Amino acid sequence: MASRRITQETFDAVVQENINEFEMEPDEALKEAIEQFESQGVSLANIVKAVRTASSDEMKEEQTHDILQALESLQTSLDSSSLDVMGEQLARFTEQCKLDFSHRYLAAQKGAYPTILSCCRRTVGARGLLLKALGALVALTDGQPDLLDTDGRGLLIETLRDNRIDPSVTSLAIRVARNCCLKHEQNRQALVKAGLLPLLTGAIASHSAEPELVRLACSTLRVMTFDDDIRVAFGQAHEHAKLIVLENAGLKVIIEAAKAHTGNNSVLSELCGTLSRLAVRNEFCQDIVDLGGLTFMANLLADNLDHQELVKQVMSAIRAIAGNDDVKDAIVQAGGTDLIVLAMNRHMGNAQVCEQGCAALCMLALRKPENCKAIMENGGALAALQAMKAHPGEVNVQKQACMVLRNLVSRTSDYSPAILELGAEALISHALVAHRDCGDVAKAALRDLGCKVELRELWTGKKGSLSQ
Repeated sequence: MASRRITQETFDAVVQENINEFEMEPDEALKEAIEQFESQGVSLANIVKAVRTASSDEMKEEQTHDILQALESLQTSLDSSSLDVMGEQLARFTEQCKLDFSHRYLAAQKGAYPTILSCCRRTVGARGLLLKALGALVALTDGQPDLLDTDGRGLLIETLRDNRIDPSVTSLAIRVARNCCLKHEQNRQALVKAGLLPLLTGAIASHSAEPELVRLACSTLRVMTFDDDIRVAFGQAHEHAKLIVLENAGLKVIIEAAKAHTGNNSVLSELCGTLSRLAVRNEFCQDIVDLGGLTFMANLLADNLDHQELVKQVMSAIRAIAGNDDVKDAIVQAGGTDLIVLAMNRHMGNAQVCEQGCAALCMLALRKPENCKAIMENGGALAALQAMKAHPGEVNVQKQACMVLRNLVSRTSDYSPAILELGAEALISHALVAHRDCGDVAKAALRDLGCKVELRELWTGKKGSLSQ
């Protein structure tokens, strides 16, 4: 059952009642209110759990929360057109918003969004103030993408276009765009139509020497390919990926940016993650190879085997482009199987690395007997089984490993004896029992390995009813 919610006013009234009626100390009154509501199954995620304060001893009757005091002061400075004071109040408001989601949620409920937009509009010609206003907008929209409206979209696009050469302003505007596109399909589509994609790829190309800006712009491009808004039945993730690649030279821009930041693992991880998202439905896999992306990733993996997060992202990208049968051969010829096995063995204790490694080997083995030989010779089957041993409770590791083993023998049984001698049957059988989601892949692996397995035929409408 979903948790019930209350308003900030209701919560504050209970805290104040505890203070006035039951003569509790403020901290005790607050703790009592929190326990009271939580015991009733009330969600306090959007509630500022603090005692209201007064701005002065003479205004006890006007007690309010610090975030609302900051907002009120900002609105006053905006009305008075005092830019110096406005800058101070923007900084104060931003700090309050960063404290907790409940603070920025309360601020948004009290009209903070249009106030911040007005501040942004008021900062024409004042770069320092514009940076503070955009910083406040970044803080306010964190976790609140629904705030963005037509005026806000126009402001973002205008800011990015008018400040192309300013990396600091560009970075903050991109942060706002990213905040507003996470889990919000309508904002994604609206911003794409407004021209966000060329501004993002242009920012990467123009500011290639700015690692944080490159990472941020790449991350935002990746968000544009997400399908994470549960309120929308069908999104435009695939269409956005095509626009990034076909109309904005996204693959070339990203690969060139990666080559410029070979020493920055944070940037490289983000760039590889974005390449994975763009390698959709096998359409652009060959393009990535032709642009030198595969060679770069192979070298990157070979040179950074000790860097766990980067290894995971590179293998994820290799897995994505291996969806294309021609690219599979190119990966194997580039020494990809050897590198993947080396990476798995180096990070066998990390479930995510093992999952991505097994998934990449699985794709390389699919429909490719020649690749299966390379995988076996490089110890791929053993690595998959070691991953199963190391992570018996990780269903995704178990599933991907089962699929690797099955693909290795599905078109030839020559490798079955060697794989079974490594203890495959017991490990797969354990996965079958321990993880319901492993049922189909585990049974398929056991079947193709020549092991005894009970296969139940789904009802086909023949030979009686379901009850029989």
